Amino acid sequence: MPERRVIVGSSVGLHARPAALFVKAAAAQPVPVTIGVGDGDPVDARSLLSVMGLGARGGDEVVLRAEGPEAESALSELASVIEADHDAA
Repeated sequence: MPERRVIVGSSVGLHARPAALFVKAAAAQPVPVTIGVGDGDPVDARSLLSVMGLGARGGDEVVLRAEGPEAESALSELASVIEADHDAA
């Protein structure tokens, strides 16, 4: 299963707006995607409550995993959402 390790770019981490943007992007993917913090248990990337429940903070490493023929492109798109600083005006 392809995976990508990414550093959270928003200083507030994956809370409120950054998490909502990520979940919306994950829900638009044609393949199932999970996200986990470090080596912790992964959760469904399409669940806002699960993603916020991870407690990922700015600078934390998260692990994205996807399965299916379009996994690599899904991971690339979602990694860019995680790496972006959504706190900037």
